[in-house]
Amino acid sequence: MVGRNPGKQSVEVDGRRIGLTNLDKVLYPADGFTKGDVLAYYAAVASALVPLAAGRPATRKRWPDGVGTAEEPGHPFFVKNLEPHAPDWVRRGSIEHRSGTTTYPVIDDLATLTWLAQQGVLEVHVPQWRFTAEGGAGRPDRLVLDLDPGEGAALPECAEVARLLRPVVAGMDLDLVPVTSGSKGIHLFAHLAGRWTSDQVTEMAHELARSLEADHPDLVVSDMKKENRRGKVLVDWSQNRAAKTTLVPYSLRGTLHVAASAPRTWEELDDPGLRQLRPDEVVERLQRDGDLLAHVAPAAARSDALTRYRSMRDAGRTPEPVPEAAPARGADDTFVIQEHHATRLHWDFRLERDGVLVSWALPKGVPADGRRNHLAVHTEDHPLEYAAFTGDIPKGEYGGGHVDLWDAGTYETEKFRDDEVIVTLHGRKDGGLGGEPVKVALIRAEREKPKGSQGEQWLIHRMAVEDAPADQAAPAEEAAAPGTAEPAGAPAPRAAAPEGPLPRTPSPMLAVAGAPLDPGEAWSVEMKWDGVRAVARVDGGRVLLTSRNDLDLTPTYPELQALAEHVHADGAVLDGEVVALDATGRPSFSRLQQRMGLTRKQDVEPAMRAQAVRYLLFDVLEVDGHATTSAPYRERRDLLERLVEGGGPIDVPPVVATASGDALREAVDDAMATSRRLGLEGVVVKRAAAPYRPGARSKDWVKRKHERQQEVVVGGWRPGQGRRAGGVGSLLVGVHVDGRLRYVGRVGTGFSDADLDAIEARLASHGRKTAPFDDVPRADASDAHWVTPSLVGEVRFAEWTDDGRLRQASWRGWRPDKRPEEVVREP
Repeated sequence: MVGRNPGKQSVEVDGRRIGLTNLDKVLYPADGFTKGDVLAYYAAVASALVPLAAGRPATRKRWPDGVGTAEEPGHPFFVKNLEPHAPDWVRRGSIEHRSGTTTYPVIDDLATLTWLAQQGVLEVHVPQWRFTAEGGAGRPDRLVLDLDPGEGAALPECAEVARLLRPVVAGMDLDLVPVTSGSKGIHLFAHLAGRWTSDQVTEMAHELARSLEADHPDLVVSDMKKENRRGKVLVDWSQNRAAKTTLVPYSLRGTLHVAASAPRTWEELDDPGLRQLRPDEVVERLQRDGDLLAHVAPAAARSDALTRYRSMRDAGRTPEPVPEAAPARGADDTFVIQEHHATRLHWDFRLERDGVLVSWALPKGVPADGRRNHLAVHTEDHPLEYAAFTGDIPKGEYGGGHVDLWDAGTYETEKFRDDEVIVTLHGRKDGGLGGEPVKVALIRAEREKPKGSQGEQWLIHRMAVEDAPADQAAPAEEAAAPGTAEPAGAPAPRAAAPEGPLPRTPSPMLAVAGAPLDPGEAWSVEMKWDGVRAVARVDGGRVLLTSRNDLDLTPTYPELQALAEHVHADGAVLDGEVVALDATGRPSFSRLQQRMGLTRKQDVEPAMRAQAVRYLLFDVLEVDGHATTSAPYRERRDLLERLVEGGGPIDVPPVVATASGDALREAVDDAMATSRRLGLEGVVVKRAAAPYRPGARSKDWVKRKHERQQEVVVGGWRPGQGRRAGGVGSLLVGVHVDGRLRYVGRVGTGFSDADLDAIEARLASHGRKTAPFDDVPRADASDAHWVTPSLVGEVRFAEWTDDGRLRQASWRGWRPDKRPEEVVREP
């Protein structure tokens, strides 16, 4: 709405009245970008920027008269204290300093962002922590590494450093997102769970920077001194300190030409034409691709966590609480379980987090024990007031039916992530849990909502409470408490498994890398999963898992015994991949390393609690004793989809496309593009008429990957320097060429400190006096410690050099499922 003064506009933003002046004032003379353009840009990106700034003290950089020109630059100044004339509705947060108290604005909504832009604010800077409910500084919820090019370096060098950092940080179970800063360099962000202090995160970031500098001294520097930075990229780790701030992604920059900070994909960093982005480009990308940094912002900061809840309810027609806004964050320790007699009886499981009740619907309630997992459907967040709600929701309204309180109390958090939650519940003495501590794990089973489902599918698993007295354990025959029993009509348990070992499974069929495809044939295109190959034999309710080199994987992945409940046959032999998912739902080989090679129960059980796995099936070799290997792949695939019902840790990912002729190339290219967008490893293309060839590497299956990977045989190691002194600094590796084990180079990155300690312990018993390779350069052999070449690992790398060496090799992890003699150079 325009006010009476023609030089001033009065607008309403989020219900707040704000006066806007001088909208035609040019703030970026080189581009003619006005104050009105600044306000319009921030309104367009607020849905992504505000969650990244919410809850944090905002330091602003103002250019009241614009950025100026090269000849006459503008005069910016940093502002910390909130202006005295700021509206009362602007949220405030205070920090005690030695010199006094500073009161900052907190950008929790578009109205505040708009008011700041009206004051000439172009840049917004915030720390990596958020205010707690008590008003103090919380623990950091994100890691940031600022890649700042020195004189003689530029954006391409920053991109190269970012690529070097990515696998190292991935080994710490952190997923980096690159953000071009809008100025010179790149910021790398990763979400943290809030377990570490700012000092701990700062030290970790400092170690990352020093380690990379030690490995790449000609490219990387961790010292702030300008004289040391010529031609190099500074990895600025210091912005993780509690007192330091970083530019909020999507913020404008006060540069001569208008530009904005913007999240980018890793594929874009490979583009030799990589550059900073203009505001209009950032807005277009956000509208097209969504926010690439969405998982870095806490859930409660995203606009309003109760928006969906309110949109599904009419406060005038339901007795449920429908607050206008979510309350401030509490202690994050309240739980409630409500028995809900809606269209179908279910139990609503709710945990207080970030000012709301994070909620799941349990069709079968809380499991009575750990022998059987139950489905948990993730639903919309509920207001904290809902914890006390009981009564009748009118028929015809969402969730219509009677709601009773089943149990309530407090909980302790062991883990609370986007894909896994582990908590110990302390309910009422007369509650449905029986008054004793109950530990449960909620594990996300699906990234996307299945068709017809109301929300993401999770599993709820009952865990042992380690400190519970043994005499308090419920007898196995005892009836389940209300809300934990299987409903009427549930499938009966399978008969007891027969005694004796199961027969071994056949060796799996293997794919060839990059072989040509005959367009005269039909080919099925599937995603390639980054995990461990496993063939499963299901017989009489038992499951035997075998690796491609005939290792027994059964004790390593006990949760995959659930496969027997998902197969509609008395017996079957199935082929698939065991994967571990990261926080974004993508297969993570580094996370799978936590589970690989473990066989002892005392090692497997804690690893299983820390990292769940899934079994992704793509072929069937036998059903009820009848071999299917001679049938065409298209028929086996159809049989598989009818034979196996997905659920829990079991899934049958769909075929992406089946094509031939001119459509084949397009189908493969589209699948590769989808795979890259989803962060997957690549695709596998299978001839639709091909039989299954156990143990054979066949051109009927062709794999195509985005990045180059190579299995390697470890034959030695070299001591480290600096912080790695006294231990393993790099591995010396080889591959078989014409029957000989040839040296292909050193691998010195991609390791965490824990990895290096474990590698040193693993190699200790494999020492030998002579090199297993006959072509090691003198420089690499001078201080080498040699080992028997019996261990296989995997690396990612940039390219093969002319002399047969791996360039820029980075460690991915061990491959206990591969034999050394199998390791040859990938085509």
